[in-house]
Amino acid sequence: MAMGKTPGDNEGEEGVFAEINITPLTDIFLVLLIIFMVTSSVIVQQGPGGGAKAGLKVNLPKGGAADVTARSTDLAVAVLADGRFVLAGNVVSEDELRKSFDDARAKDPDTVVIVQADEGVPHGTVVLVMEMAKKAGLGQLAIGVREGE
Repeated sequence: MAMGKTPGDNEGEEGVFAEINITPLTDIFLVLLIIFMVTSSVIVQQGPGGGAKAGLKVNLPKGGAADVTARSTDLAVAVLADGRFVLAGNVVSEDELRKSFDDARAKDPDTVVIVQADEGVPHGTVVLVMEMAKKAGLGQLAIGVREGE
């Protein structure tokens, strides 16, 4: 506690300051808020290995009305334009993707696999992901699209 003279006191008496200046504290919090906002937007924009939930930009083809609602148990697999697979924000190999499908089947046989492929991805790569899911026993498949006009 700070000791000092308060206004209106006699010259010989010491008292306790009754006021706290919170302006510097507020300034620090505002600066921290700005730093967190800037760094989070940079992380989302860069995002190497980021997935659909991590702000990864996949140029989805246009499609009809979105009739599939993702559940927490569903797997969203993004296929990038260069052919890499992204699962839960991480770039994975074919073997890791197969293992993830097997693990998902063991946890919940009704897991839906949502394939989010870039427009430039060859059809064969999308079919490869769908076949891997079928072989793992996951028969419910969906293709992620962006809504058309």
